[in-house]
Amino acid sequence: MSSSRIYMDWNATAPLLPEAREACLSALDLLGNPSSVHGEGRALRTLIENARRDVAVLCGAKPGSVIFTSGATEAANLVLTPDFRMGRTPLKIGRLYASAIEHPAVREGGRFPREALSEIPVISDGVVDLPVLRELLSAHDRQLGLPMVAVMLVNNETGIIQPIAAIAEIVRAHGGILVVDAVQAAGRVPLSIEDLGADFLIVSSHKIGGPKGAGALVARGEVMMPAPLIRGGGQEKGHRSGTENPVAIAGFAAAARKVGEDVGQRIGVVTALRDKLEGEMLAAATDVVIHGRDVSRVGNTIFFTLPGLKAETGQIAFDLEGVALSAGSACSSGKVGQSHVLTAMGYDPRQGALRISIGEGTTQADIDRCATVFAKVAARRRAPGQAA
Repeated sequence: MSSSRIYMDWNATAPLLPEAREACLSALDLLGNPSSVHGEGRALRTLIENARRDVAVLCGAKPGSVIFTSGATEAANLVLTPDFRMGRTPLKIGRLYASAIEHPAVREGGRFPREALSEIPVISDGVVDLPVLRELLSAHDRQLGLPMVAVMLVNNETGIIQPIAAIAEIVRAHGGILVVDAVQAAGRVPLSIEDLGADFLIVSSHKIGGPKGAGALVARGEVMMPAPLIRGGGQEKGHRSGTENPVAIAGFAAAARKVGEDVGQRIGVVTALRDKLEGEMLAAATDVVIHGRDVSRVGNTIFFTLPGLKAETGQIAFDLEGVALSAGSACSSGKVGQSHVLTAMGYDPRQGALRISIGEGTTQADIDRCATVFAKVAARRRAPGQAA
């Protein structure tokens, strides 16, 4: 990437941290299989177990409750299943209730059949409609099995923070299981599976500055667990078979250690930069709509619509000016489609929205440059013949 370009797409993937890069390179020099009992194998096993501890610390969980996967999508497909076990006793999950703003990895429902999926609406500010959630769970047919609820802590497009503790109380009152996608929250808000009241968290390596290809499903305990998605040699205590990827796991752990340090202070700096940019944007285009601005948001995200400018046109315009940002989620192989999040919030999704997401590597110079480009793009859409 040219040094003249600035990267404002941290929610899609965070730049690889130097600590994670070094951990990956060191792990590449280790020989053996983590399941082997000889010295080489034991060294890799030690690396993985130490990494499990580091990820557990990031999530406020116990190391034995961390299951390494190839990423957050696999973790979602592992936990979203009707088939659970409570110890050795089968436990049936009757229906999955997922919020309307979930990432596609969750909205697809994992291993639940389509007829066993229900959507939880959000109100216009993008927050889950708690009274409707309560009604849905009250009407749940327990004879079919327990209800499972899936709600993300931080939305990947808007950055809106959901009231997970309040949601957890409702879910517990109805005997349900709560799955929380914490992919965009890890390293950006204090994270504790116990304090949230969640039964499972989903986290991803490359969203926190680790390498791609690693993630984890984190459980509150080790008794109630989903049926394996991948069967074979019984790795990860039988929950996820297949030889572990020590290189990616080592980088994941290094990133977890780094982003877990002084979360409040680090995010305070990022939030100040984000707020400065928002102020510049509002000054340059008074009609810009910043989605979720009036509710609690994570400090690094701006999801905005410029009336008269389609999202795909705006994304290209920013890119040509050397600014990398997204038109919503970066999970559709580069496609720019209508945002289901905007639809769920009651906005017309046809114009779309653009997402700026920053991080600790973002500088004041980057903010100034992005503000200048924003003003230029906003002015162009008003010029004769330039409106999108």
